[in-house]
Amino acid sequence: MKIPFYKNLIAALATGCFFLCSCENKLAEVAAINTKGVGKDEAKKVVIHYTVNGKRKAILTGPIMYRVQDTVTYVEFPKGLHVDFYGLSDSVESKMDARYAKYKDSQSKMFLKDSVRVINILGDTLYCDELYWDRSITGAEFFTDKPVRIRRKTQIIDGVGMDARQDFTEWHIVHPKGFVKVSNAEFPN
Repeated sequence: MKIPFYKNLIAALATGCFFLCSCENKLAEVAAINTKGVGKDEAKKVVIHYTVNGKRKAILTGPIMYRVQDTVTYVEFPKGLHVDFYGLSDSVESKMDARYAKYKDSQSKMFLKDSVRVINILGDTLYCDELYWDRSITGAEFFTDKPVRIRRKTQIIDGVGMDARQDFTEWHIVHPKGFVKVSNAEFPN
């Protein structure tokens, strides 16, 4: 028995209408499926050892670390970090603390903010709200264009903008403020 053509056509149209009606999606659902989620890894009680040619340069510790895979990959320390910097004699030359830090892999630069403090072996201490640590700049690894305070044993120096060596033995304040007590022996003849 041969089925007439128009009955096949009606059956095909009915089936097609069924699928068209059942395949309805809301635009928000489609967009949610197509959006790429940001990958985020979490680590707790982090201890990172930085070495160069087998020599210890720094040990970084933090209570929590996120590694975020976004258009620009970065590492974030939302609950703060502490870093001990080591010198040639494998002893601590300076220490750094901040309540927040963000490191961008592609730039080898870390942004620190909120109660940033750097202390050298002499006890000289830098206080600021924002600081950059760029390992690619030799001799001026730390820098900021924000207000800074440096406390030494006999003086406090305030200013805006600063760059300093990682061991914090040499530093330069761009716009110092206030008075600094200098002995006569320190003036050139």
